[in-house]
Amino acid sequence: MNRRALMGAAAAAAPAALATPALAQTQTPEVRWRLTSSFPRNLDVLFGTAEGIARRVGQLTDGRFRITAFPGGEIAPPLAALDAVQSGAVECAHTAPYYYVGKEPGFAFFTAVPFGLNNRQFNAWWRHGGGKELGAELFREYNVVSFTAGDTGAQMGGWFRQEVPNLAALNGLKFRIAGFAGQVFQRLGAAPTQVAAADIYPSLERGTLDAVEFVGPHDDEKLGFVRVARFYYAPGFWEPGARLHLMVNQRAYDALPDTYKAALEVACMEADSEMLARYDFLNPQALRRLVAAGAQLRFFNRDILQAAWNAANAVYAETAERNPRFKKILEAYIPFRNEQYQWFRVAENSFDNFAFPAAAAR
Repeated sequence: MNRRALMGAAAAAAPAALATPALAQTQTPEVRWRLTSSFPRNLDVLFGTAEGIARRVGQLTDGRFRITAFPGGEIAPPLAALDAVQSGAVECAHTAPYYYVGKEPGFAFFTAVPFGLNNRQFNAWWRHGGGKELGAELFREYNVVSFTAGDTGAQMGGWFRQEVPNLAALNGLKFRIAGFAGQVFQRLGAAPTQVAAADIYPSLERGTLDAVEFVGPHDDEKLGFVRVARFYYAPGFWEPGARLHLMVNQRAYDALPDTYKAALEVACMEADSEMLARYDFLNPQALRRLVAAGAQLRFFNRDILQAAWNAANAVYAETAERNPRFKKILEAYIPFRNEQYQWFRVAENSFDNFAFPAAAAR
């Protein structure tokens, strides 16, 4: 073959090489993961967020990295999602870290603690205030890489069979409540317990529970609480924002190509904002329907809130004495929270305190 023919053959081959998709050129592998959720399928925002993460990862990788989401209880118990990921039984889970404070109290900070950070404040702490680094240090000990993946915003205070006009009404109250909030209510005289989402309604209906808290109007309406408990309290001071996470098995994560790791991160960041937007859209509509169905809206009085504030600080101090990791996180978290509270009082609260009542009065 002469020189002209060789050059012609090379030129003909070049467009084909340039046209080859990037994924094919790098021979990116096909990956199949299973995701276990802590939530049932009928909770469309909570479980739907896991499905959305899976769908988005597939879109970002041209379908070569596929995650199948399973509702709580289908391939792992709802409150054992962390165990399933840690052991490698599944590759990832969508869950709330504060479900696992029995293993390590510090997990609470990465979902919610009483009188803690709201959604925006948590974002600032996680992304810029050292929270992500503190979280990574903790999750690593459980063989997990964790991505924040959704937030409920400020939650409601729950459903009660009887009114709670004062502290005395909490004595002996059998209350479904998760995380550190249970310890706070125990100090106020209640009998807290943690129950998975699918089991809350039957327990309330049978009288095993006197009161329950879950998230807010949209989910609470779906779970039917208004049919068996009429008094709907606010605020959920123990969850000013509740952050969920995608927990990923360390070995499974390390085996991913960098492009797939980036796809996971992007999908989870999108889930962070999308979940809150959906709740902010859906909750007002659901609250109107619940009130029309007989829910009686109530607010915890100042005596209860002050006693809860004192109890929360006592729980934090005692836990920090026993647990060095908790102490380390607490000593970083509280100064950051206090500074955020001061700033929000200047702009956010001064606006809210005028505009919200003014709009309601029209």
